[in-house]
Amino acid sequence: MASSTPPLSSQYSSNLLQLPLHSPQFRLILAGISLSQSKCGRVSLQQKSSDPLLRPIAAKEVGIRCFATEGESAGEVIVSKDEDDEVNGQDFSDGSAGSQRIPASGDSLSLGIREPVYEVVEVRSNGIVSTRKINRRHLLKSGGLRPRDIRSVDPSLWLTNSMPSLMVREYAILLNLGSLRAIAMQERVYIFNYNRKGGKAFIDTLLPRLNPKNMNGGPSMPFVLEVVEAALHSRIQRLENRLMDLEPRVQALLEVLPNRLTADILEELRISKQTLVELGSRAGALKQMLLDILEDTHEIRRICVMGRNCTLMKNDEMECSVPLEKEIAEEEEEEIEMLLENYLQRCESCHGQAERLLDSAKEMEDSIAVNLSSRRLEVSRVELLLQVGTFCVGIGALVAGIFGMNLRSYLEEHVFAFWLTTAGIFVGAVVGFFLMYSYLRKRKIL
Repeated sequence: MASSTPPLSSQYSSNLLQLPLHSPQFRLILAGISLSQSKCGRVSLQQKSSDPLLRPIAAKEVGIRCFATEGESAGEVIVSKDEDDEVNGQDFSDGSAGSQRIPASGDSLSLGIREPVYEVVEVRSNGIVSTRKINRRHLLKSGGLRPRDIRSVDPSLWLTNSMPSLMVREYAILLNLGSLRAIAMQERVYIFNYNRKGGKAFIDTLLPRLNPKNMNGGPSMPFVLEVVEAALHSRIQRLENRLMDLEPRVQALLEVLPNRLTADILEELRISKQTLVELGSRAGALKQMLLDILEDTHEIRRICVMGRNCTLMKNDEMECSVPLEKEIAEEEEEEIEMLLENYLQRCESCHGQAERLLDSAKEMEDSIAVNLSSRRLEVSRVELLLQVGTFCVGIGALVAGIFGMNLRSYLEEHVFAFWLTTAGIFVGAVVGFFLMYSYLRKRKIL
């Protein structure tokens, strides 16, 4: 009897079932396994009581591999059957078993890459501020974005996305203004790098705009436009403040430098010039971004139809289900253009002032270079004159050395020979010096 009836556990131990995690078939199989094990126990007890030579066969552990297909994530969970009929200590009756062990991204699981998690500050339209951690997939779903959109505001890619940008998508606006990186939606805005100066200045500018006490009963702008205006205002105001702090220092250096050429002043001029170059490049990049947006009416209209039952046709015409929404969208389009033009003028003024100060610093640097060159030329002329004089005196020393040798020339017997030789050496040195000087002046070397 024992040889004809194989144990039921051997029929399931080598099978791997691929079923949805929350399907009724999966629960039915688990119930069948439990029932089969209980039957095996009863049959073995009956056999033991009837035949003492037969022993009960212990059921082996059954391993079932299930692939979850819920949502967009395709993870893998291993369910083990132990002696107490408990599956990893989790209850499958609520339909959420194994959700903590299923990775959020099937691509991350297959590639072995950990999905990035961003720590952001969330500012809601009612002014509530909170810090939260959000993963990449949830951010893509909540904003209707694509992975390449996230790369434009990803703080970890600051080397590749350093240029300012304002990208408009169907449900979100992505802002990249240097140290300020944010994603604005209908009811909230996520701020990356909130501890940096750009993020702090943006939050300080945005929160007063969301306070109902500051509305003064006037019509309020949409939340997305408030975010865009606060971002542009905080960015341009930071550039203007830096320029206002730098301008007096540069003016003072320009007044002092012609008369005082010290190493400290020249180093301060170099640092100021480097700061002006940085300010000019940032203001110029921001100005170019605003110009590109103003020239692209399609992007402006995409901002206007955001959050409304409106669509843009191929000819950039707006079609709304409610005529009133179309009128409001057209009015907002004019407001957005005026808003961008206003900040474009401020940015252009800041860029022009930085360029003027930089040109003044460059002119002063050129003047200093000319002054130093003239001084070096004077030093070279004096050095050349000294070399000519040394050459002439060296010729006289040669004559003196010739007469100083212990050779008989019979001139030493006459007294006048000493004075004649000395006078000849001096006269020859002076004549040779003037001849060399006139030659150098004629060749325009001196």
